[in-house]
Parts: sequence; structure tokens; C-alpha cells
Amino acid sequence: MDHLRDAGSRSLMCRDDMATAAKSTSNYGADDIEVLEGLEHVRKRPSMYIGGVDARGLHHLIWEVVDNSVDEYLAGECDRITVTLHKDGESISVEDNGRGIPVDTHKKTGKSALEVILTTLYAGGKFSEKNYLRSGGLHGIGSSAVNALSIELVATVRRDGFEWMQSFQRGRPLGPVEKVRPFRGHGTTIFFRPDDEIFRRVAFHADTIRQHLEDISYIHAGLKITFVDEAKGERYELHHPDGIAAYMNRIIADDKKKTIHDQYFVADREEGKIRVEMVLRWTESTDEHIRSYVNGIRTRGGGTHESGFRTGIAKAVKNYMDVHDIKTKGLSITPDDIREGLVAIISVFHNDPMFQGQTKDRLNNPEMSSLAEGMVRPLLETWLNNNPSMADAIIGRIILAARARQASRDAVKEVRRKGPGSKRSNLPGKLLDCRSTEPEECELFIVEGQSAGGTAASGRDARTQAVLPLKGKILNTESLVLSKIMQNQEVKDLVETLGTGIGPNFDPHKLRYHRIILLMDADSDGYHISTLLLTFFFRHMRDLIQQGRVFLAQPPLYKIEVGKERHYVRDDVEKEEVLASLPANRNVDIQRFKGLGEMNASQLRETTLDPATRTLLRVDIESAIDADAIFAQLLGKDASERYRIIMEEAAEVDDIDL
Repeated sequence: MDHLRDAGSRSLMCRDDMATAAKSTSNYGADDIEVLEGLEHVRKRPSMYIGGVDARGLHHLIWEVVDNSVDEYLAGECDRITVTLHKDGESISVEDNGRGIPVDTHKKTGKSALEVILTTLYAGGKFSEKNYLRSGGLHGIGSSAVNALSIELVATVRRDGFEWMQSFQRGRPLGPVEKVRPFRGHGTTIFFRPDDEIFRRVAFHADTIRQHLEDISYIHAGLKITFVDEAKGERYELHHPDGIAAYMNRIIADDKKKTIHDQYFVADREEGKIRVEMVLRWTESTDEHIRSYVNGIRTRGGGTHESGFRTGIAKAVKNYMDVHDIKTKGLSITPDDIREGLVAIISVFHNDPMFQGQTKDRLNNPEMSSLAEGMVRPLLETWLNNNPSMADAIIGRIILAARARQASRDAVKEVRRKGPGSKRSNLPGKLLDCRSTEPEECELFIVEGQSAGGTAASGRDARTQAVLPLKGKILNTESLVLSKIMQNQEVKDLVETLGTGIGPNFDPHKLRYHRIILLMDADSDGYHISTLLLTFFFRHMRDLIQQGRVFLAQPPLYKIEVGKERHYVRDDVEKEEVLASLPANRNVDIQRFKGLGEMNASQLRETTLDPATRTLLRVDIESAIDADAIFAQLLGKDASERYRIIMEEAAEVDDIDL
């Protein structure tokens, strides 16, 4: 009876909602249409322009201003940039010795060009190649977005024999541009203080800024960058005339990788208006580490230039082996074998790059795939031919990788073929294994609890996807000895499932699944369990992370239904963006998933399991030193470090698991 009453109540509510919706629709007219003027949309939807209002979005404001100064360098008009983090830790100045932003009157608007650039979206001088052949700023959005999201911004321009100044507040000019004094130099200084009404916490991190600026100084070998940290009284001169070759040496040294050949391959080639710089070297590491840039901007999501680069490397090595008739006795060499242990940097300078989104994390130019491949392949082939001893070392490294992969696959096949009575019988009984015997196509989902495990098992592809449910929060393995760790049943189950062993017996080539996917609830408990698992993998199976085998699933937190439309969103920010995009007065049904167990199998398959529709985040280690420090702070024995982080970062998060 209770169930029937509840159902009847819901039906009554639906009829009431329909009546309200019909009434609302009849009142929906032109007066309900909002037109956001100037920079209002940036302030209303900041995530669309800077990626979020967290620490990453806050620092993205600096990158936008710095990129404009770098564009002056690319145009041949600037050779020095100074970035100052002021004593308050909440304001930044970026100064360059470029041409200076124009201050004369813009004919179409009647305002100074400086004001137009800083207060108007899609306004700038980079839509044609007249003044900038190559640039990172493309859309005329960056500077105006920084202005819109700053409680205070002051632009100082030096040009035409004078110094000029104009001040703004939350994107609005406080007055016209003013001529301050005679001045013989040239350049621009942008001072800004982000708005604490927009950002969760306004506190810049000096190390983050310095690291980003140092990376830029490697990519632009002739550019001199100075970083001033006023709070600490420190000044860093960042200048690397050897460019990406020096960058390569720093990456290898930071990660303590052991190289297998003496010299690196480095090349610089230009085709039309596109220039590509590349450097690479093979190491004994089992991971592949490629960093890609476009017009000085780090493309963390890769793109067509990076995929073409990868393909070109594989083809160059294959061609070299074919030409020199290098036999592998039936052993199949894959592109993954060729690129195992590779450390590489590719920097592209393009006159018309097409980025994915304003944050420019990925390049989408279709022509760059074949162009990058066509550039690296013949140059690398020639280098291999001219350096036979190094080529032999590289080919030997590749053959060893292929043999190890083949041995791993054969071992797994044998274990599975024997069935009960073999090592397969030692696998945990709660493991819901897949049918495939090919590790390359197999995935292991590590899930939180039996309920979520049951849903995942029902929604998976049983041929290639295995599910291992864990009971509760896995052991915190930070600072524990191996003997203590292996007394924990959940850890033992995980190690047995993976098949790699642990400690001195760890062998990554015995891995039974080439994708390990952490699938946890989208809440604080889920994040905690993910952190504990990542700690385990980093401390005891780091090679699996370095090989790109560990991933984080991205299950939705909400389901939003509007009529026949259905939206799955991962967090509150994305939810608000979807709701804001809907017409006013629409009847919207929002369901918040308290856990994976609340989703049915088809929903979990559609959003999280199906490779065609899901999103996975691959876990990478950019700096092993930084990662080591972070895990020690978050999960180590020193509680004072956690207390400090909580007190400093609490304002940035809505939900803390204590």
C-alpha cells in the first residue's frame, strides 16, 4: 500500500507539473529572452573560458596574459617577459618589451584599441597574418576574459613616445585611457587581481608559475623570462638557448631515466608556414613520455600533431628494419614496442591552429597528422642510418620489449588454457573475469563494493571487461612495509588478479589486463578510495602507471531529463552549465546518483563502460619527485602536513572527507 500511495502521489505531482508547465509556456515571451552584454557571459559561465574556478582556472588567467606576450616574441617584437607574483599572493603583473597594445581610437567603436581589446570578446589583432604569422592567442577572448574575472586590472602601455594607462573593475573601464608621461621605451604591463566572487580561493602558487614559465623558456629558445616572487624575495632568470634539447635533458634527469644511446635525435623543419621542432631519445624505462606544444602552448590532450608524430616514429623504425633486413624470427613488432621507453618533445608553430576549446589542450587541425608524420619519418630514418651503433641499441631495446610482451601474452594464455588446477584457480573468487585471453584488449574495472560490482558486471562486455569488487576502503599503503601490506586481503586479491606479483617478484610483463580502470562513486568516499589505490600503484607498481595502464573512470553524478532529452553530467559545475543552456520554464527532472549501485546496468554501460561513449582519464606522472611529495603529504604519518593542506585548501572544495 505504501508503494501504491507513493506512486499515486508521484502521478499527481506529474499532472500538476504539466499544468504548471502549460501555464508557464503560455507566459513565455520575448521579455524572457536575456541578452548578456559585454563580458557578462564570461562572469556568468567562467568555466567555458578558463576551464574552471579552481586553482587550475585561476592560474590559467596568468597563462592567457603570458601567451599574449609570447605572441609578441613570435612576431619578432619582444625578447623579454617579466612575471611578478606580488607580496599579497593574490595579484600578478606580466610585463613585456613588445610593441605595446595600440591606444589610438578604433574607428568602428570610437573607443581606444586598448579598451576594445580588454572589454570585447572576439576582438584582437590575430585574426589575420598581417601582424602575427603565428600566435597562441587566436579567438580574441583571453585578455578580455582575464579582465572580466578580475576585481582590478590595470593596463600600462609604452609606445609612441609616451606611457599610457587604463584601469578596469570586473571588466568595466573606470575611465578612458590616459597619457601618463613621456617615455622612450615600448611594451605592455598587465596587472590584475582575480575576483574572489568568482574563484573559490584566490591564492597563486609560486612553484606552479615558475615551472610553467620555465617550460615556455625551453620551447622558445631565444626568449628571456624573469619570474619574481615578492613574498619570498626570490628572482629566477629563465633562459635556455639550447631549447628543447636542453628540455629533453631536464626531463630525463628529473625522472632519473637511464638512456640507451649517447646522442638524442633533434630536428627542426619548416614546410610552408608550419614549423616543427622535435627531439627524442630512448631510455630503459617501460613507459612512453611525449610532450607536445603548439605555438608554445602545452597540448596536454595531444591532438593530430602528436598522433602523426607517434606514427612517423613507428614507420621510420619499421622502414629502417626492413631496409637493413633485420629479422625478428616470427616476432611481431608493434608501434607500442617501438615507442616503449621513448622520451620525446614535439613543438609545432602553426599559422592557423585549431584548438579544442579556449583552454587549448588539444590540436584538431586534420592536416597536421600527415604533416607531422611526413616530417619525422624521413628525418629519423636518415638519423638512424647515419648512427648505426645507436640504431642497433634502439632496435635491440625494441626487440626486447616485443619479446617481453609476447612472453607475457603467452604466459597468460597458458594459465587461462589450463583452467582449474593451474594458477588461474588462485584468482580471487569474487573476480568476475572476462573471456578474452589477449591482455592487449582486456580491461579490469576495480569497483567499490558488491552492489556497484553487480551493476558493472551486468553492464560490461564480458568478453573483454573484468570486474573486481573491493570491500570498503583499501589499506593505506603509504609508509607500510611490504609484509604488512600483503596481510590485507583486499590488497592480496588485487595483486593476484593483476598477475604481476609485487616487491622483488614484480614483473609488469605478466599483467593480465592492459587497462586498469578505477571505478568509484563520484563523491568524497570514492575520491578517497581512488587516492588510496593510486598510492598503492605509485609505491608498489609504478611501472604500470608509467606504461599508461592505469585510468580513472568518470561516472556521472547527475542525470538531467528534459522531455525526451537526457543529459549525464559529472559535477555541479557541469550541471549548472546544462541547466543554463536550457530554455526558461522547461520542466526538468534531476536525479543525483548517490553511488554506482543506484545506476542500472544500461546507464552505467552508456556513461562509463562502453568505450564508444565513455571518458577515461589516464594517470600520468609528470614529476616523480612532486608525486612522491604529494602522496607523503596526503597519506603519510606526519599529520601536520595534512592539517596545513586542509587549512590552505579547504576554501576551494565543497566536500572534505576527514
